[in-house]
Amino acid sequence: MDSAQVDAYLRRLGAERPKSAAGATAEVLRELHLRHLRTVPFENLSIHLGEEIVLEEERLLDKVVGARRGGFCYELNGAFGALLGTLGFEVTLLAARVHGDEGRLGIPYDHLALRVRASDGSEWLADVGFGAHSHYPLAFGDRGEQKDPGGSFRIVEAGPDLDVVVNGRPQYRLEVRPRELGDFVAGAWWHSTSPASHFVQSLVCSRVTEDGGRITLSGRTFKVTGADGARQERELGTDEEVLGAYRERFGIELDCVPTVRNPLAATD
Repeated sequence: MDSAQVDAYLRRLGAERPKSAAGATAEVLRELHLRHLRTVPFENLSIHLGEEIVLEEERLLDKVVGARRGGFCYELNGAFGALLGTLGFEVTLLAARVHGDEGRLGIPYDHLALRVRASDGSEWLADVGFGAHSHYPLAFGDRGEQKDPGGSFRIVEAGPDLDVVVNGRPQYRLEVRPRELGDFVAGAWWHSTSPASHFVQSLVCSRVTEDGGRITLSGRTFKVTGADGARQERELGTDEEVLGAYRERFGIELDCVPTVRNPLAATD
């Protein structure tokens, strides 16, 4: 990333540039992590709009910064990792497999997360691309309970890997071997094309709110979840309402309302 791209990314987040590499602190990481979750939506609209998903740094920055869009894990954590690395953090890409029904693990390269080393040597699990996850980075080496506005988290040993557990339920199994962005191409392709992928079966656009809650637009259903877990939802009737919600609540300008490209997959 060049200096102009860094400045544009930080403007997107509403953050200031750290003054030096020594500014790559845990506190700065925490602030950027939360700001990212509040401003850059977790969304899979490209899949249903017929847009190509390319896991290359420039293309990710063009989408997240230039087009002011969001994305799913590969895009969001890929772009965020590039920003952090340029700001002086030591960033390692890690692969994970999401825990599904009956304890089944997802495909290889199911998820991308970040191991981040700050200037003081502390290490953190940063993840702005899982949807509902921790609002702040988790201490990578801490095996005890870590309280967060997103829930109670633990990182526990799982053989050579690590399980990330939220509120007592395993969320994903994390490998500790370093990866490259290109390693995740097959996983991104599967999630964006396979009828078995939940990203293909449904639409989602979601972000954390200032009060610690969450707003989500799933198809035409707009959901507001408070920090206390209370939920309200309503159906949006017209295309204008849907496009207005994307624009006003998520900062996403669309020319047309996205619809699920493979609706039969949701009923199989």
